[in-house]
Amino acid sequence: MLRNRKLTLIALSVSLALFAAGCKKKAPPPEPPPPPPPPVAKPAAKPTVTLSVEPSSIERGKSATLKWSASNATSASLNQGVGTVPTSGSREVFPTQTTEYVITVQGEGGTASASASVTVRTPPPPPPPPAPRTKTISDLLNEKVKDAYFDYDKSDLRPDAQAALRADASALKEIFGEISDGRVLIEGHCDERGTNEYNLALGDRRSTAARDFLVNLGVPASKLSTVSYGEERPQCTETNESCYQRNRRAHFSAAR
Repeated sequence: MLRNRKLTLIALSVSLALFAAGCKKKAPPPEPPPPPPPPVAKPAAKPTVTLSVEPSSIERGKSATLKWSASNATSASLNQGVGTVPTSGSREVFPTQTTEYVITVQGEGGTASASASVTVRTPPPPPPPPAPRTKTISDLLNEKVKDAYFDYDKSDLRPDAQAALRADASALKEIFGEISDGRVLIEGHCDERGTNEYNLALGDRRSTAARDFLVNLGVPASKLSTVSYGEERPQCTETNESCYQRNRRAHFSAAR
């Protein structure tokens, strides 16, 4: 009897527990997670620009070249009255005085600028005109150049003639340096002995020998020409050896 009662109590307890569990409210479903935040917009890149000038120093009247390059820019402008320019490029300028050039660029990220200067120098004054010549080439030849003398019936240069011509070569180089357009005539002369035809040929050999010697010493051949006067233009007319020697010569005069 007691055992039956215990079993009844146990069954009743189980029934009550099951009833209590059946009456308990169901838990609500979990809430969905919140949506992700919107992406943060990146700020626009700030523009950059460089400006150079070449050359940076010029004489007045000359030109210089500006070169520039920009990034992240949509527009650009140069000062000094140039105005709108491409965002990258170059331009020739002609400043009349020392000038600073500034380029300004704009883009979504703002503005940027760069500068470069050109120094303008005053050109030196022109050189003074050459001083007027005070002496002619004939004057200089008479002062600085000596005759070369020859033996009777000879056209080869003896030692004293060679020494005279060496000094003449130095003098002629100085003269041509001073009178750049000057030219010299080398005259061949003879004494009165012999025929006119023979003396003309001998005088030609003497003037040629003097010219060739001078050219070998560095006197420009284009500045020298020759002529033979034979016995036609003597320095003296006496009939003695001293006078004959004075007439056997190579003489220098201004070429016309």
